Amino acid sequence: MTEETVITIIRDAFYYVLLISGPLLLVALVIGLIISIFQAATSISEQTLTFVPKLIAVFAISVFVLPFMISNMKTYTINLINMIPMLK
Repeated sequence: MTEETVITIIRDAFYYVLLISGPLLLVALVIGLIISIFQAATSISEQTLTFVPKLIAVFAISVFVLPFMISNMKTYTINLINMIPMLK
């Protein structure tokens, strides 16, 4: 196994991790920002107020994005399996 192969595998792993987790993290970030602005505007200082909406939003988005996530995981796995004969 050469250094280029290892670097390619790690680079692809980071790329697919960002691609798969990106939509969920982005939704959690946007919901958290909206709720923080609402809390600042209304002077509500409840710490647990952001937890339930984020949880519901991430769950809802994960239902819609799940086929995209699975197809990307499948693509990465197939690419890794196809690289096995070249590693010897």
